[in-house]
Amino acid sequence: MNPNQKVTFIKDWILNYVNSMPKKAESLVIGISGGIDSSVSSTLSAMTGLKTIVLSMPIKQKSVQHDLSLKHQEWLKQNFKNVEGITVELDSLFSTFENTLKDFNNLHGMANSRARLRMATLYQVAAANNGIVVGTGNKVEDFGVGFYTKYGDGGVDISPIADCNKTEVWELGKELKILQEIIDAPPTDGLWDDGRTDEGQLGLSYKELEEAMENENSKNREKYIQIRNANLHKMDPIPVCKIPS
Repeated sequence: MNPNQKVTFIKDWILNYVNSMPKKAESLVIGISGGIDSSVSSTLSAMTGLKTIVLSMPIKQKSVQHDLSLKHQEWLKQNFKNVEGITVELDSLFSTFENTLKDFNNLHGMANSRARLRMATLYQVAAANNGIVVGTGNKVEDFGVGFYTKYGDGGVDISPIADCNKTEVWELGKELKILQEIIDAPPTDGLWDDGRTDEGQLGLSYKELEEAMENENSKNREKYIQIRNANLHKMDPIPVCKIPS
């Protein structure tokens, strides 16, 4: 499929899913970060014509990231009458969480807790609007290297772009005429005070990861497998103790 066909297919898939629900959802709820994945996912959601609620949820966010989130929120509202934009400041809530659990401080754990607080916020807003939470993960993150927070940004109801590689998401962004500064921005998970990038954390670019996923002879294959194996606990089904009958 070309990008235009993919846009139509994913938009229709979201709409068909909602229409097939036994109790049809009345809204789509999605967190936006100012990154390409959430920008594409939220735009595709808005294109369904269903009520689409987009939330910017800054937690000690770098201003450049939060500014892009707000710009995308305004762009969506200007282009789609069915979009409601909300900013939920979670700084004070996260600070209380940090202080309450100060005896159990762990830097990586606290970073992931930001994503989990955002997930809880999305589900509360969805509950108040009879909605479902729309995921923003792409194929490389969700099924390649597991670069997401378990029960954080991985906690969603539907994943419309999870079968798209990162390069495909960028192509969709261009097709959808997403703001160029969002397309050009270095991908980041938004979980760290220093604004570290995905590439900086993974040690490989998304293009390198995609190539390593598909090519067993890739020079980066070993590094890719190493990252993947460390995160398999997120991607594999939860182990269940089966009792013999």
